[in-house]
Amino acid sequence: MSKTQIGNLGENKAVKYLTQKGFKIVDQHFYYQHGEIDIIAKDKTELVFVEVKFRTQDKFGAPEESVTPKKQELLRRTAEGYLYKNNLNDISCRFDVISILSKNNKTTFQHFINAF
Repeated sequence: MSKTQIGNLGENKAVKYLTQKGFKIVDQHFYYQHGEIDIIAKDKTELVFVEVKFRTQDKFGAPEESVTPKKQELLRRTAEGYLYKNNLNDISCRFDVISILSKNNKTTFQHFINAF
């Protein structure tokens, strides 16, 4: 499987997970300048920018460990672009990370709410 296919598989799992938790999916794969937001969802009245990290092995660490401060800053700037482009000035928002590890026929999810 290619990196893109693995990423899409992880994002599809995350969408299903979020939907089951009552989130409404607003957008996916939002690109702005040099950044991308995997999933944009609504949790009640809050807009949630979701970064999905999916791995099939953990020899390089847990999936969520790859959301570095540099990546967080890029996500913030991309989210600002989304808010600007959609004229969303006074909306409460947050950043979540969904970490998915799928190995040995077992998949585990970790949802970090308001991760940064």
